[in-house]
Amino acid sequence: MVHQAPPDVCLKRERTFEEVRDNINITTPAAEKTEFNLPPYRSWADRKKKRADRPWVKAQKAAEKAYKRYIVEGLLRQKPIPPSKDGRHIPLQPGLARRKSLKDERTGHAYISNFIRSSRYTVWNFFPKQLFFQFSKLANFLLPGHRTTGTYTTIGPLIAFVALSMAKEGYDDYRRYRMDKLENRSSACVLDPEGTVKDRSRADRLAARGFFKKEKTGSEEQVTELESVRADGVVSAQWAKVEWQDIRVGDIIRLQRDENVPADIILLSATGPNGVAFIETMALDGETNLKSKQASPLLAKHCSTTVDMGKCEAEVVSEDPNIDLYNYEGRVTVNGETMPLTSNEVVYRGSTLRNTSEAIGLVINSGEECKIRMNANKNARAKAPPNAARLGYIIWRGQYERKAFYLHEGSVSLGQIFIAFVIAYNTLIPLSLYVSLEIVKLGQLFLLSDIEMYDPVTDTPMVANTTTILENLGQVSFVFSDKTGTLTENMMKFRKMSVAGSAWLHDMDLQREAEKDGNQPVRREVVEPAEKGSRLVVPKFSARVADPEMMEQPLVEGRRSESGRPPRTSTASRWKSSVYPTPSQPDNKTEDLIQYLNNKPNSHFSRKTGQFILCMALCHTCLPETKDNGEISFQAASPDELALVEAARDLGYLLVDRAAQSMTLQIRNPDGTTTTEKYEILDVIEFSSKRKRMSIVIRMPDGRLCMFTKGADSAILPRLRQKQLAIQTASAIERRASMRRSVEQEKAFRRLSLQSPKRESMNLRRALDRKDSWRKSVQITDEVDHWLSRREGVDDEAGPVDGYRSPRRSMVGGRSVELARSFELSRLADPYDGLVDETLAINDAAVFERCFQHVDDFATEGLRTLIFAYRYLDEDDYRKWKTIFHQATTSLVKRQERIEDAAELIEQEFDLAGATAIEDKLQQGVPETIDKLRRANIKVWMLTGDKRETAINIAHSARICKPFSEVYILDVTQGDLQERLAMTLTDVCRGMVPHSVAVIDGHTLSVVEDSETLSVLFYDLVARVDSVICCRASPSQKANLVKCIRRQTPQAVTLAIGDGANDIAMIQSSHVGIGISGREGLQAARISDYSIAQFRFLQRLLFVHGRWNYVRSGKYILGTFWKEVIFYLIQAHYQRYNGYTGTSIYESTSLTVFNTIFTSLPVIIPGIFERDLSAETLLALPELYSFGQKCRGFNYLQYLGWMFMAVAESVVVYYAVHYIYANVSHWPVETDLFPVGTLVYSLAVVFINLKLMFLEVHDRTLVILGGMVVSMGGWWLWNIVLSALMKKTVAPYVVRDAFLYGFGSNGMWWLVHFVVLSALVVFELGVTAVRRSLWPTDRDLMQEVESVQGVKEVLREHAAGNGGYPPAAAAAGNAASRRATQEFVRPQFTPPAEERENPMESLGAKMAAEGPQRA
Repeated sequence: MVHQAPPDVCLKRERTFEEVRDNINITTPAAEKTEFNLPPYRSWADRKKKRADRPWVKAQKAAEKAYKRYIVEGLLRQKPIPPSKDGRHIPLQPGLARRKSLKDERTGHAYISNFIRSSRYTVWNFFPKQLFFQFSKLANFLLPGHRTTGTYTTIGPLIAFVALSMAKEGYDDYRRYRMDKLENRSSACVLDPEGTVKDRSRADRLAARGFFKKEKTGSEEQVTELESVRADGVVSAQWAKVEWQDIRVGDIIRLQRDENVPADIILLSATGPNGVAFIETMALDGETNLKSKQASPLLAKHCSTTVDMGKCEAEVVSEDPNIDLYNYEGRVTVNGETMPLTSNEVVYRGSTLRNTSEAIGLVINSGEECKIRMNANKNARAKAPPNAARLGYIIWRGQYERKAFYLHEGSVSLGQIFIAFVIAYNTLIPLSLYVSLEIVKLGQLFLLSDIEMYDPVTDTPMVANTTTILENLGQVSFVFSDKTGTLTENMMKFRKMSVAGSAWLHDMDLQREAEKDGNQPVRREVVEPAEKGSRLVVPKFSARVADPEMMEQPLVEGRRSESGRPPRTSTASRWKSSVYPTPSQPDNKTEDLIQYLNNKPNSHFSRKTGQFILCMALCHTCLPETKDNGEISFQAASPDELALVEAARDLGYLLVDRAAQSMTLQIRNPDGTTTTEKYEILDVIEFSSKRKRMSIVIRMPDGRLCMFTKGADSAILPRLRQKQLAIQTASAIERRASMRRSVEQEKAFRRLSLQSPKRESMNLRRALDRKDSWRKSVQITDEVDHWLSRREGVDDEAGPVDGYRSPRRSMVGGRSVELARSFELSRLADPYDGLVDETLAINDAAVFERCFQHVDDFATEGLRTLIFAYRYLDEDDYRKWKTIFHQATTSLVKRQERIEDAAELIEQEFDLAGATAIEDKLQQGVPETIDKLRRANIKVWMLTGDKRETAINIAHSARICKPFSEVYILDVTQGDLQERLAMTLTDVCRGMVPHSVAVIDGHTLSVVEDSETLSVLFYDLVARVDSVICCRASPSQKANLVKCIRRQTPQAVTLAIGDGANDIAMIQSSHVGIGISGREGLQAARISDYSIAQFRFLQRLLFVHGRWNYVRSGKYILGTFWKEVIFYLIQAHYQRYNGYTGTSIYESTSLTVFNTIFTSLPVIIPGIFERDLSAETLLALPELYSFGQKCRGFNYLQYLGWMFMAVAESVVVYYAVHYIYANVSHWPVETDLFPVGTLVYSLAVVFINLKLMFLEVHDRTLVILGGMVVSMGGWWLWNIVLSALMKKTVAPYVVRDAFLYGFGSNGMWWLVHFVVLSALVVFELGVTAVRRSLWPTDRDLMQEVESVQGVKEVLREHAAGNGGYPPAAAAAGNAASRRATQEFVRPQFTPPAEERENPMESLGAKMAAEGPQRA
């Protein structure tokens, strides 16, 4: 067999988006230009190209090229590895790789080890890299030369600050190293027939030396011999345990069930049926379905045992390492016979062996060359901050120097003056800014250990791996989320079904969980028997209600039972749709269905339902397993199949055994007995992404042949016996759904048009200004609660159509009470009369309409829908088809295509059985969290490796897609992609869509990336839509999407969140990386910036701690610069009187400790503990999160405002002291340099502490007030110590006894101090009052609202209702709210969309109307 060698892998640098975009006009074919012309993009690309031709851009590119050539490739010897000729040749010889490492043909050296590293530094490069990074900061590079402020004023703090920063970076990286070590030192079994592996591992050797202890169990023996015995009784193989990092290319490894794959391997054998191994690739591509991998027939024939491996001559030729997860090319040659290798025979690192007891494979890629590591982003990111005095000296020299007698015509050179000013004022950007900022971030880091971000189920707290980007948590604009394990729990649950035109809800699993947790279910009470002529009795409900949440669920009304007949009872539904939490669910539950089938087993509906449940019980590939306690569990390749089989068990059809060619069911009879039936399996046509269905041919116990099939509606409907009727009905349902979506879009537009944040704020401002309105705290509290309720329910007004309701509801809800009474009395003889409509079950058109309507409703609710169908086969037709199918399954060429062609011949003329809806269970609080993220103006993207239909369903259930969302599917296989992109972009730019979602798959994305014009269109589109769903995406594609958004919108902060190894590249490419400690392991949590246990904790991390940290950091930086400017501008004002020589007005010892002792706490303590708004307010009002997105906490305008205040206040301080104290005062008042300097120093220190720790602080806690007392008290204590301990010297600063017995005992000094300080405080308060009155911000208004009695409790209640607080806190908040307001009652129902006006405007109008009445 001829096999083509794999293509060469070109290791060239990928072009950036700007480079691609700039060359659109050059590389776009002419035909493409004439076919579709975009003048705006052409002109824009021309402008970008002209910018790229500028000299400095060319110089930068030339420098990058030279650096790569001479430094990277020349000095560091890091040359790109050339591709091999035809791939890497790996001999299949047991023990060969253990004796001597195989050589890589590309480098001539041994293949790289299986060691992986995600830490940024090593022992050897940590100090060089960190020293370069630290001294690349300008403030750290300014070393003192000429000293005007003391010898050690700068160099001492510099060394301490740099050492502290380096220690912090080293500790953060050490934690990453420890996590890497856990993975590198995991154990795996390798084939070592010659015993070259030592008996003890490195960990054991270290343990023997006393480095650390290692516990050993009986199953953890280091050397294990497999008793693979030949006929002569000789042991044929020896397996040894080695650490993952010691595995080599060419090793033969053995995997046990549920073990992780340590390297990329070619499968040699497996113990599954027909040699199949089931592999979970969740950590690679996010898919929950197990992949079936099977060894190549050539390997299975000659290398199935270790003995056969030693006898044959085999060689595997594998493609060079690359990032493509979905394609693989290779070949295997055994004894001269060659066969190709595809992705069906290869298993990648990061996968897990499931449902297979053992598998053996050959290592082909190791370490950083494994697919999952090549898809990881290995570029560590780092982040990194300018003098004037000559003019002042020149002016002073002309005006004063030449006339001063005491200078004796002396002069100072301009160079010395320049250097003196650099040194004197280098603390305007003080070194303490960096070290105290690190202290602030460290304090913020400790406060992130929030108990409400702790998951008690998994015992997982929130963990922060870095302190450098804490403020970025408050500025996020894009969230890129994985699906599996991040939004979902990787658990599928059967939730709804439609059979014979009736919809049923299945929540037995929720009831079992509730009973297991000790919660009593809400029972639908039995209606007491009524005598003839008695009046209609209202159904009663049991008082056994343990969970208040259940009270909000719709309760199905009870039915009377005739005396002597067992009543029909069931529990009220515990399940609530995440898409439509308000509308009621289907009236009927599967508990009612079981009772109906038991009481009417021979009705037409019962026979149809029985056939449907039989479809569920037989159409799958699950394997039952009997546990030690007798319970039966199931092993399934797909969690969907597991959910279906478990649902069939709940409905009375239990799978008890499955052999290679048969299945045994235990069926529950109406009388309570069970019957065991055996079904013969003839053929199984497996599911594939192309077919979108799975079929099985069964010989029934009565001898008839039946084919069962399940799949997507698009795959089943054209194959029904009445396909024309089915397609017409489905089209009508789709048209109605489109019309309903249009109506909902109009309502959404109406709601948007009624919103006016500016008017809200102004009306609330006027309402709060009325003094009499404060006495109406209850009314304000009620209005705030009403407003929050409407905002939370803004998208819940719409609901599914009335397809769930059974016919009896319309009868009960008739126009007269008499009709309802007659209907109830007619059911007394039979409590199940009217439960279903038997006439509907025999009407195919009605069944089609109801079933397809149910499917549409299920899908809108985010449930995964499947259509079940069946047909009975003729024996002759089956035998003819069997021959064709057998030829297809044994074909060596195009086997899959032939199987699909054969399946098309028989998968026709089906009868509809019904439809199922499976819930991909979301993590707790995911829909509410995404709703709040959207309200916070954060765009949520979902990037997953799962298939499109699954991704869209999850997007609906997680509320990434709204019921009125316009979903644009971008698929290169569905026509002209460029035209589709242009039309979608035009539609979105017109603003006619209230909520737009773009859906693209990995294949289409790769086509977009290869086309320059498509890239420009696509990346412009995704930056404008509300959400993006990217399915079937590789890890590198996820990372590229994040990088492109960062380039498209450089001002936006991006956040990526995931839980698997396939999310590492995406997490590292974003500004903020969040890892979920989930079921896929700790790979993402290990390398992320922050790790949390649940997605719902993201709202508290961003809205509360992110907002607080951003506010704290902004106020810290502003406060630091403000205090430095006010302090050193006083120094600058003094230069006018000393000839601009740099002479300091402050004594050098006090000057040295200004930033360290006296003004460090005023910025550090508020930077750690300040809270401008409460957590309840921030969680209940996510709209406040825009404070950080719009940079309202730190921007140029704010900086200029603070600097203006610093300049004005420095003028007040210096010139007030100069003219009131220094010039006016005479003896005995001391007015020399030290008293004046100490006076202005004292004013600066006291006012800095007073402003930053009292006037500018909203949350004035004892910690902050205590810090202010300590800081100011420390200054006066410092003066006493200096006055008592300093030596008497003749110097400009006479310190000894000056404070104790000199100016400190003079009342004039203290009077001036008090007067100037009072003036500063009055000036500060006046400016703040004017600003809040004329330009109030949302923060100002909400701070006033929080002070209203009862409002805070309402805010806590709304915050708890959306996942911000645990249920206990919610209950406490509700009780506190009731006590505070007494008469306050929360609205039970969300008002309709038409009534959703501006809440602040209504509040303002209401309070304005009450003002004149009270006057």
